Amino acid sequence: MKTFGKQTAAGTLLALFVAASIPALGLGLPHVGKKKHQQDDILPQRKLTPAQNALIDKAVAREKVVIATVKQRAPLVETYIQNMKPDQVLGQVPYSDEHFLGRVDFSKVIDDQNYSPNTRNAEGKSKVGFFKQSTSFITSLGSSLHLNFNQAGFVQMLLMDSNNFDRQHYQFSYVRNDFLGNTPTAVFDVTPIEGKTTRGRFYGRIWVETRNGNVVRFNGDFSGSEKEYSEYYHFDSWRTNVQPDLWLPTSFYVEESDPKSPTRTLRFKAINHVWGYVLKVPPAESENTSLDVVGATDVSNDAQDVSPLGAQRAWVEQAEDNVITRLFQAGLLDAPSDFDNTLAALANNILAYNNITLSRPIRVRTLLTEPLESLAVGNTIILSKGLLDTTGVISADGSQQMGNLNAILAFQLAHIVLGHRLDTRYAFNDRLLFPSTSVFERIPMHHTDADNEAAAKEAMKLLDAKELQGGEKFFGLYLQQLQQRVGALKSLNEPMIGDGLTRSDTDQTFWMQAMVAKGEKLDMKDLKQQAAMPLSSFMRTDPWTDQVDVLHSAYEPLLTPGDKMPFEVAPVYLKLSYYKAPEPPAAPAAAPAASAPADQGAAQQPAATAPAADQGAAQQPANAATAPAAQPQN
Repeated sequence: MKTFGKQTAAGTLLALFVAASIPALGLGLPHVGKKKHQQDDILPQRKLTPAQNALIDKAVAREKVVIATVKQRAPLVETYIQNMKPDQVLGQVPYSDEHFLGRVDFSKVIDDQNYSPNTRNAEGKSKVGFFKQSTSFITSLGSSLHLNFNQAGFVQMLLMDSNNFDRQHYQFSYVRNDFLGNTPTAVFDVTPIEGKTTRGRFYGRIWVETRNGNVVRFNGDFSGSEKEYSEYYHFDSWRTNVQPDLWLPTSFYVEESDPKSPTRTLRFKAINHVWGYVLKVPPAESENTSLDVVGATDVSNDAQDVSPLGAQRAWVEQAEDNVITRLFQAGLLDAPSDFDNTLAALANNILAYNNITLSRPIRVRTLLTEPLESLAVGNTIILSKGLLDTTGVISADGSQQMGNLNAILAFQLAHIVLGHRLDTRYAFNDRLLFPSTSVFERIPMHHTDADNEAAAKEAMKLLDAKELQGGEKFFGLYLQQLQQRVGALKSLNEPMIGDGLTRSDTDQTFWMQAMVAKGEKLDMKDLKQQAAMPLSSFMRTDPWTDQVDVLHSAYEPLLTPGDKMPFEVAPVYLKLSYYKAPEPPAAPAAAPAASAPADQGAAQQPAATAPAADQGAAQQPANAATAPAAQPQN
């Protein structure tokens, strides 16, 4: 079993990633590359038109609003880094990785508040858990250099210059007009007035949407003198329109090449995601209450009495609901979505194909993090975003993605069928009254090794239903691909709260190892074979609502083996659009007339276990326009 809450030590390269981006720090490290004269750093200026000047003035004013808004928030920030090496077949592959997740109170890291490394041991290395406070999250990235600093590098990559983004410190040069998705923008090159030797100033390019003057994208690096700084790493930062006229940081991509590599191999690449700007709990539906409501008929007194077995199941369900709500409050779970309902329908179909009836239908939610894991909380299955992204291989008929989804759902369905239930102590709500930063330590939900062994065998039986046969080969191929990368991508394969795909850090075989033999032989040179996808290839998280949406990407043919990028970080390129207010809820329908309660036998039937109308409908990919017929409510 994996050790949960384990802190991996950040390497020197990782520490440089953060430290080199900090504008108020002098390290005395050599600058990579040939020294430039100050006049070489200044771009030739072309006089801006009055309209362009007005747009720049709007951008300066709107940036101050963004900074003020971000300082009032404490969103989740996830950083995942892959260090790269040359490869004869693929060009380059990851050889190690690091993963960090923290809830960051930006009011504590913007402006002039200093943070020191968390030196809990003799080496000065921080021992912090997966879910970190603002201070420990930032300092854990740079603790191996024993540094004190003001603004952390990743904050700069979200906000450019949080103090002095204005005409007094920067000059702007118009480049062109451009569309980012559906959003028209004007593109400007930005340079510090004092030149690139000025410490910590943004040096690069910005995209300003033309309706209200918000900066929606910027890329480049930060300036600094050769004597005082190591090189600043290059980044590409994106924002999304989360509310009317409010564009907030969403993601940024970082990469740096190895100047000594004859093959131009990257030294590392990293992705950063931000979400949870508004962490709220959806209002619970009030059911079985006797209220005088116009147009409704009171039938609450017609409810049946509860049997001892029914009471036990209701008690387990109460614990499940408490845990799901707590995980959502902490920003770890997505808000209920249509995509979750589609996955739930697929899970209930698997049960129906095996003639298994549960007391209530299966629900599915998405864990909004990169590590590959899944878990079952009562009758709710939780799948990580990274797992859904990398298994979402698109094929002409959708069968490959469907086979992968059936396999990962079947593993947790097996836990539910075998009665590996949640600890019912969480039915007492007071047991969940602890800070969000402790959620991983206080709600351990991974199964025992014995339970996982039994669930893997039961999952193979579930997938043996005739309607599901033939899909195992796809997940077998996926596991073969993961087997090649599992040694290098240890952080990606280390679950935070649930069950990973591998048995442990020392035993890197899979719980569902029997699936490997069912897949065709992995061949990285075969351009017709795609075993696993890059990260962030299938789903996108709304940083304001925490809902997940399925991406509808254009098909990109594979031209070289290096195009496959299985389990790899890829650059960010968002389809930006202006905010649209959600549709107002439909008027409630008139309540049906009171009817006699159903008999006990009917009451024990699941809400939705019937498979889709035909096999073709059941085997549509998860992002098909039409969801399977049975869709239980969240």
